[in-house]
Amino acid sequence: MRTQKSLAVACAGAVICIVVIWFTASIGGEERVYEVRPQVTVPEYRTDAGRAIDAYERLMERNMNLTEKILDRLSTDSQAVDKKLDGIEGKLTELLARTARIEKALGIGPADANRVQGKPHKN
Repeated sequence: MRTQKSLAVACAGAVICIVVIWFTASIGGEERVYEVRPQVTVPEYRTDAGRAIDAYERLMERNMNLTEKILDRLSTDSQAVDKKLDGIEGKLTELLARTARIEKALGIGPADANRVQGKPHKN
């Protein structure tokens, strides 16, 4: 009976050791692996010709923007001049009509082409 008791104690001890080992393995879990990927970028190697081309493109873009602004301003100015000329034309038309009424009231005809050119007037 003593041998059975010691055999039972030994088996119980072995089972307890196995359970303890099993729990410690499961508590710790699997080993975690962290992967670090540094993102270091190296600037693109540019030749002198590439930099010159980029500078030329920027210059042309600025030139095109400036030209566009100038053309817009010119268009606005030409519209203003056109309005002024229309106003002057209207005033000249009114002046011509007034002059014609005055000539008619005085009984004189419109200015002869001969008198304007310096030739004597025929009576």
